[in-house]
Order: sequence, then structure tokens, then C-alpha cells
Amino acid sequence: MKSLALIALPMILAMGACSEQPEIMPEAQAKQATLAATAEMPIVVELYQSQGCSSCPPANAAVNAVADQPGIIALSFAVTYWDRLGWKDVFADKSYTQRQYDYAHALGNPNVYTPQIVINGKTALTGIRKGELSTALRSAKPIADGPKVEILPDAVRIGTGTGTANIWLVSYDPRTQNVAIRSGENSGRTLPHKNIVRSLTKLGVWSGVSTQLKRPMTSQKGLKNVVLVQRQGAGPIIAAKTF
Repeated sequence: MKSLALIALPMILAMGACSEQPEIMPEAQAKQATLAATAEMPIVVELYQSQGCSSCPPANAAVNAVADQPGIIALSFAVTYWDRLGWKDVFADKSYTQRQYDYAHALGNPNVYTPQIVINGKTALTGIRKGELSTALRSAKPIADGPKVEILPDAVRIGTGTGTANIWLVSYDPRTQNVAIRSGENSGRTLPHKNIVRSLTKLGVWSGVSTQLKRPMTSQKGLKNVVLVQRQGAGPIIAAKTF
């Protein structure tokens, strides 16, 4: 990928495989990898990508393949730092870029890169090689033993537990949207996007006691939402619930 030439040398060495021609994981294999996850014990898959990055489409396709599987919460975050390469990602937002930078700090990475998939806030991979995501999902443990999350008409209630965590509300579009790219590294391609994140809101902080937090109401139709209970400092996700 030409974009990688702009990243610091340590990251180029670490992510050299991003320049290889990848193969997309078969959908049947993706389904098999997610059998252990359930709605009450999900696996959260976060994709950080940009329409201006030529290495991103295979990882995007791999995440799309598992997005509808029971127990999988797939979220596609479009970052802003490749907008300067000739195509401005139509879904990108600076808050999504900041979230990826927070993960880089938490996971000990010297920089950010695309594509990147983060599973349950714990492990990261590129997702561009055949079977890479399915292997990671088979190794991932569904989120369990965290506080109970209840969705109320205008609020979110987090049950009792231990430690502290940030409470995030993520709104995303579950529909597949095909975007025609007219310039930049992917010029001439039409890229399918699914579970596109449209807003990221920090509702507050949970400190182990039962906590009720007001949630904003959205006027945009067709969106789904997920509440993430995540250890501070972009740590592990300990509870998640969609609605």
C-alpha cells in the first residue's frame, strides 16, 4: 500500500505484510469461527479503515462477512488521517481517529495504521490475510462476567461489579452501503461498507456501583446502537449490549 510509506519506519517494519496481495476469508469459515458468541456474551470486532487506503478493502470484506453472525458486534470506524491522499472518506470522524490512537497507546504501538481490527479491546490484527480474522475469533473469548447492561427508554443502567470503566454509546448503520471512490488509491472502485459507525458518545464513568446514565436520542432513522463498558485508557471491553 502506498500510504504506508508515510508512516514511521518502525511501523513500516511491523506492518510490512500490508503490501502483500491478500485473500479474503471465506464466509463459511467466518461463520464457523463465531459459534461461541451469543447476544448475552458477544465478541466486539472494531475495524479501523479508510476509503483512501488501498490495503483496507480485504479487511473490510472480512469484517462484513461476520457482521450478521449471532453474538458478533461488528463496528466499522472510518479514520481521517488518509483523507489527505486524494479522497476524503465520507464516513470519517476525528473522534474515531482519536479512539484508534487511544488503542495504539494502550496496546503499545508506536503509531496507527490501516486496516486494523481490534477484538474486545484486547487484541489487534490487520485482517488482510486469508483466515486471519477467523483464527483470531476462534481464539477470542466472548465477553462475560461484566456488569449487566439494561436499556431504558431514555437511559442506560449499568449493574454492579468491580473496578472502573467508561461507558460508550456507539450508533451505527447496519445497512450495506456501496461507495464509489473517484480519486486516491482506490479510485475507480466501488467499496461496500456495513455497520458504519455514525456517532461515538461517552455517556459517563462507571465505578462498580449500579449507575444510570441518560442517553441522547438520535433523529437519524435506521441506526442501531451498542453500549460498550470499557476499562479506562482504551482497555478491555467488559460488557456490551446492542439495541
